[in-house]
Amino acid sequence: MAENKNISPEEMEEEILENEEINDTAEEETVEEAEEAVAEEPETEKEKGSFFKKKEKKDKKDEKIEELTDRLTRQMAEFDNFRKRTEKEKANMYAIGAKDIIEKILPVVDSFERGLATVENPEEDPFADGMNKVYKQFTTALDELGVTVIEAVGKEFDPNLHNAVMHVEDEEAGENIVVEEFLKGYMYKGSVVRHSMVKVAN
Repeated sequence: MAENKNISPEEMEEEILENEEINDTAEEETVEEAEEAVAEEPETEKEKGSFFKKKEKKDKKDEKIEELTDRLTRQMAEFDNFRKRTEKEKANMYAIGAKDIIEKILPVVDSFERGLATVENPEEDPFADGMNKVYKQFTTALDELGVTVIEAVGKEFDPNLHNAVMHVEDEEAGENIVVEEFLKGYMYKGSVVRHSMVKVAN
């Protein structure tokens, strides 16, 4: 306080001006710092936004893995379909081949049946007995292959199974009933190899 008494008015005024300049400078620096902080905020937001966008975008490696996985799944499905189709075609080819062979064997079976039908007592005739044994071997082999005889006499006429070569008026038999069979029909695993040749009552 003693020092202030010795300061002249001019010096006091100069000191006040210096203090005001210091205060103004401090205020300007505070304002500039605030403005810089505000200016930096959008950049930070941009950086955050770009960071999340990078996260959202799939990695090229993941995209490649997904593409290869999808391609492998489709190829496996195509191969499975091809395998099933090939197996079906193979089974159909086998069935067609088997039906052709059976169709060629059936006339031999018919000949055996006609020959044995002419013999009254095949058991007493050694030759007829031998023919009968061979005939039974044929029919057993056909049965094991899945060949079955189509039932005809006494059954209702079925154009899918029977071939009507004659018609007869027979009230006792009933309408559309097979009354006589001229040639046996055969099926192979549910498929007709040869239709039965029959006489049908009207």
